[in-house]
Formats: sequence, structure tokens, C-alpha cells
Amino acid sequence: MSNDFGRALIDWYHLVKRDLPWRVTQDPYCIWLSEIMLQQTQVVTVIGYYNRFIKKYPTVNALAQANESEVYKLWEGLGYYSRARNLIRCAKEIVESYEGKFPQTVEGLKKLPGIGPYTAGAIASIAFNVKSHAVDGNVMRVISRIKMLEADVRNPKNRVVFESEVMRLMVNDSGDFNQGLMELGATICTPKSPKCHICPVQSFCMAYSSETQLNYPVKTPTPKKERLRMAVVILKHKGAYLMHLRPVGGLLSNLWGFPVVQVDGECQSPERLAREYLASDFGIQVKFDKETKGKTHIFTHLIWEMTLYHYDLIEMPDLIEDPEIAWVEPSAFSDYAIPTAFKKLLDLL
Repeated sequence: MSNDFGRALIDWYHLVKRDLPWRVTQDPYCIWLSEIMLQQTQVVTVIGYYNRFIKKYPTVNALAQANESEVYKLWEGLGYYSRARNLIRCAKEIVESYEGKFPQTVEGLKKLPGIGPYTAGAIASIAFNVKSHAVDGNVMRVISRIKMLEADVRNPKNRVVFESEVMRLMVNDSGDFNQGLMELGATICTPKSPKCHICPVQSFCMAYSSETQLNYPVKTPTPKKERLRMAVVILKHKGAYLMHLRPVGGLLSNLWGFPVVQVDGECQSPERLAREYLASDFGIQVKFDKETKGKTHIFTHLIWEMTLYHYDLIEMPDLIEDPEIAWVEPSAFSDYAIPTAFKKLLDLL
């Protein structure tokens, strides 16, 4: 089955593959960048970001020397900003430890910051034709249906099951094989409405033959996202708004936003909490102006329900001269790397 399946898949891939900018090269830098961007992000969104990124940083050496704030600004809107931090770390590691050349083995690639088993396998197979698996959600869905696997795709321990099945089916042209599986999952073997009637490997699919495609992949129910009430401080002075650089390591790390504090269920006065937060963390004394409805923002694992608390500045303290604090006029918002959660609020202002 493996040779026939693999050849049918690759022949189809060569015939119908989408024209994507990272598919015109085997440069590991381009493949790495595209794979990092494609994590949790749709292809149609990534194309523009990828082209702008490659134009500004055409090589790993150029990225290793980049200004971090400029990288974050280019990344703005893609979300999951830890990926951008790891891009910089990884580029520097490749230049400093590998003379600017990507390792050509899966194990070597996995030692680099931000590169896990999937990304390592994708780079190794596509750039260097190493026979290696690259198993993401699309691939697990395809393999689940082809083999009618009962393994829960949400259980990380089961990933090895799908990796083993991919290796059993793989042919020598591993790069095109892996990309074929990804393409099949993205365009044909979709979650809710698979186009089985035009699938190039229909004859190999056990779920299709038993008319049970929609029973696969097996998934445990998704846990409910935690909902958090967030008080957002809106402090305006001489036409500019107070913003601060969020600390490295937490949510929205190293990005600019309005001061924000979580409101627990027992809090009777979110406004007072926000005002005390300004005083304790920023040394700023303010007078309350008004409360307005904010926006809701959905992260991977939680939901922010934001309420805006507007204040007037009583006195400008000396402590405000801080590199992690800025007074930003609306015309200058575009100069700062502001995550989507806070960009949603800009129109309200």
C-alpha cells in the first residue's frame, strides 16, 4: 500500500498544489520561517506577513542582527508572540553556533529555540529530503481516516501513533510526501465537509469505504475557556495615552498595551482596583472620569472581557520617565507593536 499511496499522493500534489511563496525554494531559512508563521494561522493570512518578512530579513544572518522591536512590529497581528521571540533567539543561535547554516538532521534542528518535532521534520524533509515525519493537525486527521485510527488526537501521548503510521506510508520523496499530506488535509480531507469524491487516495481510505469519515479523527471534548474580567486603564494626557511594555515571559510578552489588571469575582469596585494598580505599579495618582464598555478578546486558553476605566492625571510623577512606559498619541500607535487584544480598543478611543 505504501508505495501506491505515496505515488498517488505526490502525483496529485504536483498537479494541484497551491502557489505559495515558500514552495519555490528549498532554502531552510524560508521553510523554517513559513512553518513558524503557519502555526495556528491560516495560509491566506501568512502570505503577506511572509513576503514582508523575507523582504526585510532575506537571510538568517539578517534576522540575527535585527532590532527586536522592529521584528515584533512586523509580526503584529499574527498573534502567539512567543513565536517571534523564538525566531530571533533561533536566528542568533544558528549564526553563533552553526556558522549561519541550519542543521540538516531532525535531532539537530530540535535543539534550536522554538523548533519542535513537527517543524524539525518539515524543515528536514522539505529542505534536505531527510526521511522524516511532519505531523500536524491536518495530517493526523488524514491518517485517522485512512487507517480508521481510534487514537484520540487531543492526547499528546498518541502523537507517536500517527508518526509511526506516516513513516509506514512514506516514500523516498519525503518532502513532497509530507507537503502532499498537509495539502490534502487543508483542501480535501477537511474537518466537517471532506471532498471525498475528488480525493486522490480515496481507494486507500478505510473510513471512506465504510462511510464513517465524519467519525474521525477521534477527539475528546475541548475544555471550556476560562473567562476573565479585565479592567483596562485609559489615561490620557495632552492628547497622548499611557501605554507600557508588558514584561517578558507572560501573556502578550514584550508587547505594548494599556495598563490592565484582572478583576476577581469578589471585587466590589473594579475602578478602585484599577486606580490602586496605577498608584502601586506606576506611581501615578489619578482622578476617575468614566467607565465604558470595552471588547471581548479570545485567546487560545482564556477569554478577556474588558471594561475601560478612564482617568484624568492629577500630577505627572518623575517615575514616568521609564523606558517601559510611553505616552503615545493616536497618530503614533502604528509605531508600536500592539497586540490585537489592545488594537480592538483603539477604535473605541
